[in-house]
Amino acid sequence: MHPRHTSQDDLRAREFEAYVAGAGPRLLHTATLLTAEPPDANPHARRLLTLALAHTYASWDRLHGADPYVHTRRYLATRFASGAWHRRGGLLRPRARPAGPLARLSPQERLILVLRLREGVAEEQTAALLGLSAERVRTVFHRAMATVLRPPPRPAPAVGGVEAVPS
Repeated sequence: MHPRHTSQDDLRAREFEAYVAGAGPRLLHTATLLTAEPPDANPHARRLLTLALAHTYASWDRLHGADPYVHTRRYLATRFASGAWHRRGGLLRPRARPAGPLARLSPQERLILVLRLREGVAEEQTAALLGLSAERVRTVFHRAMATVLRPPPRPAPAVGGVEAVPS
């Protein structure tokens, strides 16, 4: 290998490692919110992030001054969306039921809520990223907020000493 390529590859690797060290924790938190897994047990979020970072690394030289965080977040969101929305039809293996504060939301609601609130992505940008109208993003966002702000349903009261189990 030509020495120039080796030094360029080393520089590229160091730049990317510095990027991951700085942005990785935030991106992992975002992925964990998307998958609605607990922070200490989030294998799907970690896989999603790994795929997004691999895609960013493969595109690193082509970013040409573009923000790599935006690039990684875009891939993270679209990869989550395509995986989560296609899973409904039974095409992919079912996953464990989500847990945590966003578990009551659909994958689309979680994605829009996380992009808008956690990541601060504007409504129009969110719509363009997901291929939805701005009105649809607004509607889903408001529905998600109402769900999150509404207290979770309580179990039915005990009847005759036996606690009713909600179905």
